[in-house]
Amino acid sequence: MPLWIPLTIAAAFLQNVRSSLQKKLTGEMSALGATYVRFAYGVPVAVIYLGVLLALTGAAVPDMAPEFLVYAAVGGFAQIWGTVLLVGLFAYRNFAVGTTYSKTETIQTAVFGIVVLGDHLSVGAFAAILISLSGVVAISIAQSHLTLLTFWRSLGERPTLMGIGSGACYGVAAVCYRAASLSLDHPDFLVSASYTLVVVLLIQTATMTAWLGLRHPQDLAASFRAWRVSSLVGLAGALASVGWFTAMTIQNAAYVRALGQIELVFAFASSRFLFREKTSALEVAGIALVVGGILLLILYR
Repeated sequence: MPLWIPLTIAAAFLQNVRSSLQKKLTGEMSALGATYVRFAYGVPVAVIYLGVLLALTGAAVPDMAPEFLVYAAVGGFAQIWGTVLLVGLFAYRNFAVGTTYSKTETIQTAVFGIVVLGDHLSVGAFAAILISLSGVVAISIAQSHLTLLTFWRSLGERPTLMGIGSGACYGVAAVCYRAASLSLDHPDFLVSASYTLVVVLLIQTATMTAWLGLRHPQDLAASFRAWRVSSLVGLAGALASVGWFTAMTIQNAAYVRALGQIELVFAFASSRFLFREKTSALEVAGIALVVGGILLLILYR
């Protein structure tokens, strides 16, 4: 089995863990504050991981070229703005429509990968991405109690555009992270991926620290008060990012993000078997489409 597959599955699982931990912080800070801790508390973990890799492999620290810094900065800012747009959706009554449209991230990642890096998708992989995307949309519609008519009629509305914009930002971030790591041209892909992660997290932490300090100082203070849970969020988030960055260094970012939708399967399994929550037929159909698309991607990429 290619290494990027288990790395992506592990990253998706850890991201689900991180999201669950972040929910515990919502009573103490805003969604932006909870987003900040994943960066700030993830930095030490990423730095330690890079240090261990360099010590074990004896590899040299990669040279930081201007091209690398541009990709890392654009990717880091794009991820932040994707989060801002997604969080901003909750101020609208029909936020569910926007969040559903944000799931177009995978197909947008594929487009950006073709434009920026010249990545190519096989016919089977493109079909797999579309199938899994339709499954994600079905799950979102079922969980948000939307109708297909409402979904399509919302095109052009502000929440829809914000959702599509959020997906675009995440797509740009994924492609830029892959481009940054590849631009290092380092012989060890593990070192390239981890070095890229450290730089991106430092950029994001510095940016959000300044932003929260000026606009939301109460969230910044709360992130330090809740250091125990925040540390766990940072740990899970950093380990998930190690998986994402490494997988996207060795494989097309669109494939990685498409396979990463297995996170929905983990969430579905948790709600169904651990919490005994009821599921609709549309949710089950959506999960089946996601799984089918993932299997098709693995077999015919």
